[in-house]
Amino acid sequence: MAKITASVYTSHVPAIGAAMDLGKTQEPYWQPLFAGYDYSKQWMKDNTPDVVFLVYNDHATAFSLEMIPTFAIGTAAQYQPADEGWGARPVPVVQGHPELASHIAQSVIQQDFDLTIVNKMDVDHGLTVPLSLMCGAKDPKTDKWPFKVIPFAVNVVQYPVPSGRRCFQLGQAIRKAVESFDENLNVQIWGTGGMTHQLQGPRAGLINKDWDNAWLDKLIDDPAATAQVPHIEYVREAGSEGIELVMWLIARGAMADVHGGPKPKVKHRFYHVPASNTAVGHMILENS
Repeated sequence: MAKITASVYTSHVPAIGAAMDLGKTQEPYWQPLFAGYDYSKQWMKDNTPDVVFLVYNDHATAFSLEMIPTFAIGTAAQYQPADEGWGARPVPVVQGHPELASHIAQSVIQQDFDLTIVNKMDVDHGLTVPLSLMCGAKDPKTDKWPFKVIPFAVNVVQYPVPSGRRCFQLGQAIRKAVESFDENLNVQIWGTGGMTHQLQGPRAGLINKDWDNAWLDKLIDDPAATAQVPHIEYVREAGSEGIELVMWLIARGAMADVHGGPKPKVKHRFYHVPASNTAVGHMILENS
């Protein structure tokens, strides 16, 4: 059967992708951030999965205020990098896994989660920046991403947005779905977005290091309690865009310890500010 072997958590700041694409990773402002992913890129080479189930939020690219799915799963064979207003990022086309994606959709819907099934969409920085951070720069003409990707878009842009509790429960349903797929596949689940940041209003530029790191501690040691954090706390402590962190709970909910297994191993943890007015968090957990 398929098996979730690890979860990866990372911010997906668009300026990070721009810094990579424009060759600025060694500039003084950016070098400390990218150094935090050196371990991760080597870990990725040593632990390359067959499929990554990548949880992210679309930034008015595939969806808009005309159509706002709470949870949307991509079931296509491939996904083009999106043009977000300044041209598509120069990264490879994302290859999907329609069979596993369709199986997960079937299983999760039967577990009473209402998903939107998307057979065609472009993917924006929310998905491509984590791929670049974990896999390094890739030439779109000659390279491929080293695994297939199932995009899973969560609405954390326009209220009402799903609760952390619902996202945590959804991660548990996804794990059950993956493990019922009758093919030996190594699957990782990634939660992206966050950490603290606010992009508008009087609190624009908000960074809350203490809250971020306390939240990471709790996510590792007591994910069920972390899932109870209310929306108002994310907004008050982590800024209006800090609500993206509920997507990390989907990945955490899919780990073995939530289902009675051993606690995951923390292989890497990294935190850095600022990155274009955003706190960057990153973590790798392996199932024991």
